[in-house]
Amino acid sequence: MNIDDMILVSIDDHVVEPPDMFDRHVPKKWADQAPRLLPDENGVDRWMYRGRQTGVTGLNAVISWPAEEWGLNPAGYAEMRPGVYDVHERVRDMNRNGILASMCFPTFAGFSAGHLSHFKDETTVVMIQAYNDWHIDEWAAAYPGRFIPIAILPLWDPALAVAEIRRVAAKGCHAVTMPELPHMDGLPSYHDMEYWAPVFEALCETGTVMCLHIGQGFGALKLAPDAPVDNKIILACQISVLGAQDLLWGPAMRTYKDLKVAFSEGGIGWIPFYLDRCDRHYTNQVWLRRDFGGRLPSEVFREHSLACYVTDPTSLRLRNEIGIDIIAWECDFPHSDAMWPDAPEQVLAELNGAGATDEEIEKITWQNSCRFFGWDPFAHVPKDEATVGALRARATDVDTSIRSRKEWAELYAAR
Repeated sequence: MNIDDMILVSIDDHVVEPPDMFDRHVPKKWADQAPRLLPDENGVDRWMYRGRQTGVTGLNAVISWPAEEWGLNPAGYAEMRPGVYDVHERVRDMNRNGILASMCFPTFAGFSAGHLSHFKDETTVVMIQAYNDWHIDEWAAAYPGRFIPIAILPLWDPALAVAEIRRVAAKGCHAVTMPELPHMDGLPSYHDMEYWAPVFEALCETGTVMCLHIGQGFGALKLAPDAPVDNKIILACQISVLGAQDLLWGPAMRTYKDLKVAFSEGGIGWIPFYLDRCDRHYTNQVWLRRDFGGRLPSEVFREHSLACYVTDPTSLRLRNEIGIDIIAWECDFPHSDAMWPDAPEQVLAELNGAGATDEEIEKITWQNSCRFFGWDPFAHVPKDEATVGALRARATDVDTSIRSRKEWAELYAAR
């Protein structure tokens, strides 16, 4: 495949929310309760919600920094590349990277609103709605056809979650971030259908995808207390297996035929062994009487799932065993895993190395994700303007220099 003819859709990137994001979306009655950005004693920008520090600003938002400065320490807006939090600069950075469209997970709000939901009340519902309105009506709507919106939910009450699923779906948002392992947050597990059935039904009825991003379930990893942070980062994808197990072997995937689950940033390497193990267990342990409707567990998993990877050179050689129609690429901008500004070169080299055909490349780089999320990539951008070559032609002036945090802060101060 000619690199300039590629189309790239990334279904896992991240937005560092701008400081004024709530200003236009929180009703006046609750304005004084909205999260606010305040500097801490070290001058680091921190989100505060009702007197409690809530999440972080620039967690691992290290794109364009020298590698020796990468880390998990929070950063201030002045230190970050503007495309991390400014939608206009983000689109320019996407153009330079040849990426047509992006799904941007939250940062300070947390996956599945985990950083706001410490307060489970009407006020937090208002803040979750305001967050979603900002994300859908400002961030995504600023450049139609360039973002696939994703919402957060008040999951402590199924009725509230259902109402928000329906509300955002009516606005054109058909993806929500949900926990991999809700029981780690004190919620019922996905085995509890009395709790989750209304949510799953609303997802199915609205064609909304539940996105399980790695990270929420870290608590399930009982790591050595003196283990380095590398252990958590490398083993994060194993939590995707735990989430898949609860949904596949619990009632969810076997009951709701239209339920769609995206395993975000979990990679694809765990899938071949996991599905082989599932099928072997099912066929050998018939006395357990688990009913998969005359199909193998692997078949049911593939009917419901989209597996998302950043880079997986060995596993891509098993793409047909995994399921060529359930694999989708992601960029992970602006984190340290991200490919920027040379994603097309890296993606194509890896797929060519795995022996992928042009048809398979197109499935993995955009067709599978667009089909799964029911999103028309060419509704606003004609196909001939959506390619790597066409997008990069718009971005010849984008600066790709590596700069230290201090240098970015100096540029910020000079603007």
